[in-house]
Order: sequence, then structure tokens, then C-alpha cells
Amino acid sequence: MRITIYNENLHEQRAGQTAARLYPDGMHAAIADGLRAHLGDLDPDIRIATLADHRETLAPAELAATDVLLWWGHEGHPDVDDAVAEAVVSRVHAGMGFVPLHSAHYSKPFLRLMGTTCSLRWRNDAERELVWTVAPAHPIARGVPDPIVIDGQEMYGEPFDIPTPDELVFISSFSGGEVFRSGAAYRRGRGRVFYFSPGDQEYPVYRHPAVQRVIANAVRWAAPDLPPAHLDSLPHARGWFEA
Repeated sequence: MRITIYNENLHEQRAGQTAARLYPDGMHAAIADGLRAHLGDLDPDIRIATLADHRETLAPAELAATDVLLWWGHEGHPDVDDAVAEAVVSRVHAGMGFVPLHSAHYSKPFLRLMGTTCSLRWRNDAERELVWTVAPAHPIARGVPDPIVIDGQEMYGEPFDIPTPDELVFISSFSGGEVFRSGAAYRRGRGRVFYFSPGDQEYPVYRHPAVQRVIANAVRWAAPDLPPAHLDSLPHARGWFEA
């Protein structure tokens, strides 16, 4: 299992910010730890990409060797190279799994894959979030407590301008009364996409065992049925990097 974690890695680099204290090695390190804990049977090979190096670490050859790409971004969305975003979208259509996290709902690849504004309501008041499983038979929900209790988190609320999910796995509720479709699964071409919302940089959400379990399950579910070398041999997948 070859996994790439893209994390823009901006908040964690600023002294005095909460993210620098919570994730001194970057949010990507906490996410990677959770994947290694839950995907040990797949011997995951985990690579890291950041905004500073994404033109190289998400180059065509690197994406071609990726089974599943996870994406965390926030204020750096405009600085992601358009050619990289288009290459990610093409690779998803060819079969690569894609797992956008939290504010990656505004990432260039996710916007292109959804074809909508992906806008939502939000409020950052460290509220309790309950993540409710609404599709208990779905593989991403396997072994996940219901509900997941997150003591402090940024509120994301409806309306969430995304297409109707192919499968809705989780819905969140907040202490302020809002609800949100927090776990949405899609198929795009040969690829699988799973958006999961918990994970603001000001809270230690990516160290939460249940959140780590969901992300690992999502990676397992989103992985292609054929390895990248076989995907590249398919006629529809040729020339994807020229998109």
C-alpha cells in the first residue's frame, strides 16, 4: 500500500501557534502514525508532501506510484499549482484513492472533483462534536464507536454545497445544534473519494484513536483494486498527466 499524505504544513511552522504545540512534527506525522497503527497488515509505504515541495512530491511520477492520496490544506489552497491539481483529478479518475480532510473541502482537487462551491457554515468555538454513523455496514465504519466524541473542534454546519454523496457514512452534530455531513463517499471514474471533516489544526483531533481508525478505514476502502502499474496500462489512463 503506497500512501501519500499532502499537508500544506504552514500552521505548524509558526512559533506560538496552537498547531505548532499540538503537532511539532506536523499534522501529517500524527496522521501517518494512525495509518501505521491500523494498516500494519498492508505494510504501508507512507510519503509526505507539503506546499513548499508539492510540485516535486506530487509530480506525475510520484502520483503514479500512489495508491491513496490524503489531503489537508487551509490557507495555502490558492498556492497549489493548477497543473498539480489537475493531475490529481486525472489520477483519481484513473483509479487512485483520494481522502480530503477537514478544510480540504476547498482544495483545488476536491472542488474540481465535486463541481460545486463546497461552501459551508463554520464557527470556531471549541465545541463538542459527535460523529454519528449512519451507514454501519460500510467498510469505513468498521470498528468505529458510535458516536465518536470529540471534545473540542471547529464547527462545520449545513448547508454544505456538495453533490449528493454516493454513500453517506457519518453525520456530525454540535453543541450549538448544527448538523453536518461529515463523512461522504464518492466514485469518480475508477477512483474512490472519501471526505472526512473532523480535524482543525487548533485541536488534537488527529491523535484521537477513533478518528485515526476512520482515516485508516477510508484509505483501505479507497485503495484501487489494481496496482498503479496496471492502471497505467489501461487506455483511458494514458496521458493523464497532460490534463
